[in-house]
Amino acid sequence: MIEIVWERIIKNEGQTFKQIKGGEFTYVVKGNVIQLSRTNRSVSKSTFIEAFKCVPFSNTVPLQHLQAPSYLFAILMDSRIRKNDW
Repeated sequence: MIEIVWERIIKNEGQTFKQIKGGEFTYVVKGNVIQLSRTNRSVSKSTFIEAFKCVPFSNTVPLQHLQAPSYLFAILMDSRIRKNDW
């Protein structure tokens, strides 16, 4: 399932996503890493795999041990990524 989700992440590259507190961002996919537009951070596919184990989320608390939790939440809980899967 994570491969399907990763494909959705790739397909939505450049689209605007919204963080839980309203901040908007885009991202660029470079191999197995996404580079975030609002910060100088990147997030690896392996981080998404780890976060995916906890979906669905109601907030960012389950993601606090991972890099860029608010971005992970915004991407994985977006309807374009989750579809009706969680």
